[in-house]
Amino acid sequence: MQRVCFLLKVRADRLAEYRARHAAVWPEMLDALTAAGWHNYSLFLRDDGLLVGYLETPDFAAARAAMAATDVNARWQAEMAEFFEELGDGRGPDEAMRPLTEVFHLA
Repeated sequence: MQRVCFLLKVRADRLAEYRARHAAVWPEMLDALTAAGWHNYSLFLRDDGLLVGYLETPDFAAARAAMAATDVNARWQAEMAEFFEELGDGRGPDEAMRPLTEVFHLA
């Protein structure tokens, strides 16, 4: 099982709405994430907008590809893109995720 951690930056003026949106994630989005192999998926948001994401999956590339193939993901990413800083080049938040290198794990 791969443990994946990534960072993104939420716009300071959108923090409250970002939190509210994630308090009510669409059920079909939750189902798609589970079906695509996203397990123990968590998001942590600091008051300055730093977003830390964590998930476990057998294969992160396959899990991302499975989500990218869904209509619900395209709709969710289009709605959420405006919340983030520095996406650039028309990329969605899911495409901007760059996993951090794990340097230690206590099993």
